[in-house]
Amino acid sequence: MNVREINPEVFYATDRIVCVTDADLGFIQEKAAVSPRRRARVCAHRGVDDKLHEMIVVLKQDSYLTPEKHEVKVESYHIIKGIADVVIFDDAGNVTAVVQMGDHASGRAFYYRLSDPSFYHTLIIRSESLVYHETATGPFQKSDTVIAPWAPAENDLTGRRVYMEQLEKRVQGFLDAA
Repeated sequence: MNVREINPEVFYATDRIVCVTDADLGFIQEKAAVSPRRRARVCAHRGVDDKLHEMIVVLKQDSYLTPEKHEVKVESYHIIKGIADVVIFDDAGNVTAVVQMGDHASGRAFYYRLSDPSFYHTLIIRSESLVYHETATGPFQKSDTVIAPWAPAENDLTGRRVYMEQLEKRVQGFLDAA
């Protein structure tokens, strides 16, 4: 797969027919390992204005995804490799659902679609890294993403660590009660 680099963690496939091989996954994993935010993606769509966005994403276990919701987007994940929990929140930050996901061999759900854009959500990566195929409706406009006001900012390293430790406990409590 031929790619052009947008920044150290975002690449666009340039081939007219996009195919992803194990070697391509290795490339994305290498980029995620050295990315400051510990993530990387290859976009199969042509640009931000496309109506359908498809990406192969790698997140390292210590990658922090600020809980967010999308005002107008529908998105789905298909896990290729690894294990993660999708955590769904209400507007106050209460955990309302946990989708335990993994690749097909894990026995967990390997596909998830969030059709209601009003839910805040994040991922807790349970394996060394997570590789997944994400689809989302486009076009991409940063203003369509609402960052949870009750979650620490991405640049708040101490707040992130404390928040994720607390979230782990809240998720376990939610799962135990289910």
